[in-house]
Amino acid sequence: MNTRTPTPHDRPSVAIGIAPNGGRKLKSDHPAIPLSPHELAKTAAACRDAGAAMIHVHVRNAEGGHVLDAEAFQHAIAAIKDAVGSDLVIQMTTESLGLYAPPEQMAVVKAVHPEAISIALRELAPTSADEGGFSDFLTWVKTHTILPQIILYSPEDLARLNDMHDRGLIPWNDPPVLFVLGRYTVGQTSRPIDLLPFLEDALLRPSHWMTCAFGRFETACATAAALMGGHVRIGFENNLHLPDGSLAPDNAALVEATATALSACGLEISAAEALRADWHRLCA
Repeated sequence: MNTRTPTPHDRPSVAIGIAPNGGRKLKSDHPAIPLSPHELAKTAAACRDAGAAMIHVHVRNAEGGHVLDAEAFQHAIAAIKDAVGSDLVIQMTTESLGLYAPPEQMAVVKAVHPEAISIALRELAPTSADEGGFSDFLTWVKTHTILPQIILYSPEDLARLNDMHDRGLIPWNDPPVLFVLGRYTVGQTSRPIDLLPFLEDALLRPSHWMTCAFGRFETACATAAALMGGHVRIGFENNLHLPDGSLAPDNAALVEATATALSACGLEISAAEALRADWHRLCA
């Protein structure tokens, strides 16, 4: 029997992304929801220290409402960079929340030119008639070396993405994706079993995937995903509670809880440098 202690290089490596605010929750939901650039920067540093490799950024207007505003993103990203340097991949959202059309979502990316973006397939290409424009946008993203993550809400979204790839509409051979376990509905609680439909067909499975989940089983979902080869995104955007059901004091506590669970399973926590390098390799 081999009893050699594994070295860090033997252990699977998992990146933790933090989604600290989203576009919906307010201070009335939790006083530690970061809304301003200063609050986002402070949260970024705390989450970096707790083990995060990426931050998923939403910005708000003066009333706390969700906006896709280039100047607001630039201020937030600059504040985060001042706080953490290159220690986190800074990913800009393009989520519409029903307020923006695809041309507006794509235009704000071109105006900001961020390091990384998340883009929902069903939002930016809701019908087959939108696929050409979406493909042109992705080509622009690739040309400008912006790191993409394509959001998929169902196995059907994954099948459609693969079909579009086969038709030459996706400029990367193996783009990073995010599997969303559930929907933004009141009381939504995701469970680890919700991940399985995304992984049933090995031929369709991308090599680099991340998952996010809703509700207090977020850490359980993240741990299951990591053990099946994925990376994880957690945070107040989708969940306010620790694994024991108690209210988390802040986003960093969720990162710490997830990092503790993953480490207990023998998984290594990736730093931003490794996540960034992997994304660049896939998206060259």
